[in-house]
Order: sequence, then C-alpha cells, then structure tokens
Amino acid sequence: MATKATKTGDRRPVPCYIIFGAAVKSGGQPSGTLLRRVQGAWQLGKNDPESRFIVTGGQGRFGPPEAHVMKSLLLGMGAKEEQVLLEDQAVNTLQSVLFCKEILLQQHGQPHEVTVCSSRYHNYRCQLLFRLVGVRSRRGDMPSDRAALGNMKWMYYYLREAVAIPWAMIRLGYKQFTGSEPTKT
Repeated sequence: MATKATKTGDRRPVPCYIIFGAAVKSGGQPSGTLLRRVQGAWQLGKNDPESRFIVTGGQGRFGPPEAHVMKSLLLGMGAKEEQVLLEDQAVNTLQSVLFCKEILLQQHGQPHEVTVCSSRYHNYRCQLLFRLVGVRSRRGDMPSDRAALGNMKWMYYYLREAVAIPWAMIRLGYKQFTGSEPTKT
C-alpha cells in the first residue's frame, strides 16, 4: 500500500490491488477468468477513491495485451484513469511480480503491502512470490472459478499450481543468483 497524508498530517495506507492477467479471446474480449479477476478486484477496491489497481499481463495469443483489456474493464466499471497503472510486458507470473515490484518502487520509493487479485488457485503462488521479493502481500477474497471451469478443469488448475510453485521458486532463485532467467533448451 502507498501512503497519503490526511488533513491532520498522518499518513494512511492507500490500497493497492494487483490484478494478474489471463487469456484474452480472439476479438479482444476477456476470457471468463480474466473478467472474474477484474470484477473481484473492483469489488475489493471500488469504495475507496484512493485505491490503486496495477493490471499486469502482456501480449497473449489473441487481441491486445491482457493489461490493456483489464484497464478498459476497470474504467468501464467506474475506475478513474489515475487509479489504474499498466504493466503490459510480463508473460508469466514471475515476470508480473518482478515488473509490478518495479512499478511500486518507482511510484513510492519502496514496496508497500499489496492485495493479490487472481484466481483462488493462483493467488497463493502470487502472494508467495511477492513475499520472496520483499513485498508484503495478502490474498484478495476473489470469486471462485469452480462453477465456470467445471470440477475437472478446476482440479487440474489446482494440481498445476502444486508443480508451478516450486518451479517458480527455482526460477526466482536462479534469477537472484545469476541476474537472468533460465533459458529453455
């Protein structure tokens, strides 16, 4: 969270919600998962006009970058332009975390606590990676994808996270040790 001076001079935290991207359909329409992530984050932050939303997600297979679609959705829901910060280069969760940390550093000089807004199965990994790079984070209470995905696909995504979490930690350790990401061979 950033801070803002109040009328009495006290500094209060400004809520910061980081929304992780998901697929964009052909024609530039958000996938159901992407839409649920944005709707969930908006529900968490819409009542505080000081809230900031960092939308993160680069170019996928279809349409504009995920972050651009999320920004449009937020503006359509009532967010103000200055509330939405764009990170449109990341192509995976680790890059999203690292690039968002840089935005936080540029905006506030130090990372502040953030609320992770992704699918429930993905939120834990996002939060863990933020903590590993020195950013306090908490998981937002996001809508469930289970009904929309069906039980089998929903279970698949949870199992995939069981593999993705240690792999992301290995990649982060490699990056911190060598200064670069491991390459595919």
